[in-house]
Amino acid sequence: QVQLVESGGGLVQAGGSLRLSCAASGRTFSSYAMGWFRQAPGKEREFVAAIRRNYDTVYRDYVKGRFTISRDNAKNTVYLQMNSLKPEDTAVYYCAADPNYYSTFTTAYWGQGTQVTVSS
Repeated sequence: QVQLVESGGGLVQAGGSLRLSCAASGRTFSSYAMGWFRQAPGKEREFVAAIRRNYDTVYRDYVKGRFTISRDNAKNTVYLQMNSLKPEDTAVYYCAADPNYYSTFTTAYWGQGTQVTVSS
């Protein structure tokens, strides 16, 4: 029901910043919990950040204070502002949408991902 398209990835030096965007289809965007996940080569996908429809947010401890998730319901878009990037942040970043308020993202819709590479 929902299609997600990520953008904003690229190559950046350590300490730099990137802003990822995820554009979603549908008029029910504001009802969905939205999240960002990432997967580095040879590693499992891991949770990064999420934002509920009431704008409550949760972050992985490792990125807390550096990353900020936000949403613009009028534009059907969720963002991930990434500051103070580190080489270990290098991964493919995926956007996810879950219609459940108490979302576990186990039945979520997923985007195709955008590559983030942080050089030292």
